[in-house]
Amino acid sequence: MKFLTLLLTLAFSLSLTACNTVEGVGKDVEAAGDAIEDSADENKNY
Repeated sequence: MKFLTLLLTLAFSLSLTACNTVEGVGKDVEAAGDAIEDSADENKNY
């Protein structure tokens, strides 16, 4: 029972850390998408 509690606590702690990492990756992907969109808008043939 103690081992299970320790394991669940560790998993919960790691998941909180992962949330920050995923949020950072999301911001990077969004910034890259914005840059691609801006470049496409600048190079449109009207």
